[in-house]
Formats: sequence, structure tokens, C-alpha cells
Amino acid sequence: ATLLGTAIVIFVFRSLPGTGAGSQWWAIDVLKFDQEFFAKLSLLGSTLTLIGLFVFRRFMAEKSIFYIAGFLTLIGTLLALPSLGMYFGLHEWTAARTGGVVDQRFIALIDTALESPLGQIAMVPMLAWIANSAPAHLKATFFAVMASFSNLALSLSNLGTKYMNKIYTVTREVKDPTSGAITTAADYSQLGSLFITVILIGLILPFVAIAIAKMFRWRSA
Repeated sequence: ATLLGTAIVIFVFRSLPGTGAGSQWWAIDVLKFDQEFFAKLSLLGSTLTLIGLFVFRRFMAEKSIFYIAGFLTLIGTLLALPSLGMYFGLHEWTAARTGGVVDQRFIALIDTALESPLGQIAMVPMLAWIANSAPAHLKATFFAVMASFSNLALSLSNLGTKYMNKIYTVTREVKDPTSGAITTAADYSQLGSLFITVILIGLILPFVAIAIAKMFRWRSA
């Protein structure tokens, strides 16, 4: 019952769709982020993830997966709002009132700094529970099953992202390499709706999974 409840909630939590490549195209074309800045965000995120695992070790040890998943869902929803806000011009409003200090790059750095430490927290209690509670002769099997389950969830997340991008079409400008004529015009008009839909799905589905698990009286690690 504990393995099943934990697996279901983790599966749903990790299978949530994303916005896809369209949001990165928009960040490059509209917010003027370059590869160097993306590399800085990646480095900052990786570093703070490691720090977060240390800082939140007691939180992970004392709280159940249901509690952690709910907590991360709420925090993840809040941290997704700055990107939505920047789509509607938040960075222009803040930059105008702070002398250009709080611009799109400042907001992205702060958002990454807050979000990254929470990245792997949901997985650690599950792995610790398997290490401590699974039968000695089945520990490797439990780990393999949960790893496969997690990979399946990530595949579903990619599939969901694909369908989100079919519903909300986002295109980047494409030019003919010979003539320089524009063959595909940039269109980010539906990106705001995509952001909102993904945020709402990410907020609702984990709590639905937790409610279902509790309804069937499944437990969590």
C-alpha cells in the first residue's frame, strides 16, 4: 500500500506537461536571453539543487511524500508565475520602476535560485524509504521498478508537452537561407494561454492524485 500510494503520486507529479521549446524561443527572441545566460541559469540551478538537498534534509526526513508533493506543487505554481508575468510585460514594469535593475534577467535568476533547490526533493524520501523498508532481497527490484516508473512518467510528460503545443501553436521566425525571405513568421500570441494551461494542470493534477490515494487508503513513504 505504501509503495503503491507513493508511486502514484510521484508518477503524476513527474508526468506533468511543460511548455515545450516555444517558451525558450520566446525567451531568446523577445527577452533577448542568449546561450551564455542559459548556461549561467543551468549552472546556478545545478549548484542550488545540491545545496537544497542538504538544506531540506530534515524536511524530507520528517514529511510524507503526500505532504512534500503538495508543498512542491504550491511552490512550483508560485514560481511559474514570473514567466507568465513577463509574457504580459512584468519585467518592463519592474525595470521602469527600479532604474533597469529588476529586468527580465534579474527576474529569471531569482526565479531559478528559488526553484532549483526544490528540484529533487520529491524523489529522495521515496528512495530512502526503499532503502530502509524494502525486503533485503527485493531492494534492487524496488529501485528498478521505481526508476522505470519515473522514466515512464517523464515520457508521459514529454507526450503531454507535445499535445499542449498542438493545442497552442507557437512558431519561431524562419528565414530561407538563400533568399533571406521569411518562410515562417514568429507567433507567440498563444504562449500566454499555454503558460496558464500548464500552470493550472500542474496545480490541479497532483492534488487529485493525492486525494485519490487517500480515498483508497493508500499510504506514502
